[in-house]
Amino acid sequence: MKKAALLLTALLALSACQKKAETATTPASTDTATTPAAGETATTPATTPAATVTTPGALPAGYTLVPFLSQSPVREYKAEPAMTLQQGKDYYALIDTDKGQVLVDLYEQETPVTVNNFVTLARNHFYDDTRFHRVIDGFMAQGGDPQSTDTAKKDAWGSGGPGYSFADEIRSKLTFGGSGVLAMANSGANTNGSQFFITFGPTENLNGRHTIFGKVVSGEDVLGKLTRTSDTSSGSETPIAGATPDEVLSVRILTKG
Repeated sequence: MKKAALLLTALLALSACQKKAETATTPASTDTATTPAAGETATTPATTPAATVTTPGALPAGYTLVPFLSQSPVREYKAEPAMTLQQGKDYYALIDTDKGQVLVDLYEQETPVTVNNFVTLARNHFYDDTRFHRVIDGFMAQGGDPQSTDTAKKDAWGSGGPGYSFADEIRSKLTFGGSGVLAMANSGANTNGSQFFITFGPTENLNGRHTIFGKVVSGEDVLGKLTRTSDTSSGSETPIAGATPDEVLSVRILTKG
């Protein structure tokens, strides 16, 4: 089991290096969530057929929409965004997917730079029509690559970003102790961009390696409905034939209270 985990980690590292070389002009190359440790199996709700959702749902009661900053998607930037979070505001992300709606409490107090980045991108429609391009059963769902809006670029999905990278905000009190943890995917230390992932269960081996910046508070059942796109049971990550990655219809930023 340990040998299989080491093999998988090595293969993922090799894949990251290869894609980085092929897309040298892309700052955030092959952002990934580290593979689960040997013997570590997260508990995931059973995948069940779900009706396809085509439009974002209503806002949950008690929340207020933070206005968008643009009318259409802005997906190219020259530098990380300026801080725009308002002091005292409690921020949430409402992620509408074609399998349902997920509400995430963002940790603006603990990881303000990361939350500000996610909030700014979302308010510019950056995540609209992107896909959960990498979903591994018992591990996590990864999205946020702007290239995933284009099926012609499918071979490069996972290597895209906003055009800049920023530093980690690792906090020892924030751990991968369960499901529904929202964190930044990366291609190494301090290479955060736009890609993120949501865990399906405890993944303690990720502690200290990825910035945690939120937690699912409702809609966790939707995670069980997302199409699994990769399989790691053989000790190496391989695509699942015929799997169509689920779409992120929109990410809206809300405040509460």
